[in-house]
Amino acid sequence: MTFTTRTIDVTTGSAETVHDLTPACAGFLREAARGRECLLNVFTPHATAGLAVIETGAGSDDDLLDALAGLLPADDRWRHRHGSPGHGRDHVLPAFVPPHATLPVVGGELALGTWQSVVLVDTNKDNPRRTVRLSFLG
Repeated sequence: MTFTTRTIDVTTGSAETVHDLTPACAGFLREAARGRECLLNVFTPHATAGLAVIETGAGSDDDLLDALAGLLPADDRWRHRHGSPGHGRDHVLPAFVPPHATLPVVGGELALGTWQSVVLVDTNKDNPRRTVRLSFLG
């Protein structure tokens, strides 16, 4: 068994975003997996961001942000009150979009479905920079 890990920095900016991590995951696996079967763990060490496996580019990423806005409105209902208005909802986000994902790797490549991508979901407009840890175990 081999364990290899790397962090990547992601700039999310000042707007809610769904950022596609799939190319970064594939690049990491080309170096770390070298054609082997394994698991890829993706983790973001932030209290206000999460990871998801969804379709991107066909509107699903915006649909996800819209669904989260309906489920977790950015208003004054939240007890957690520092930051921009409604920031307390960002701290609840990881309960719905967890900060981790473990994905199968077959032949050194992510075993995702045709339309699936690994994405960072960030609704916190106050933190424009994120870290994501990619860990290969196999």
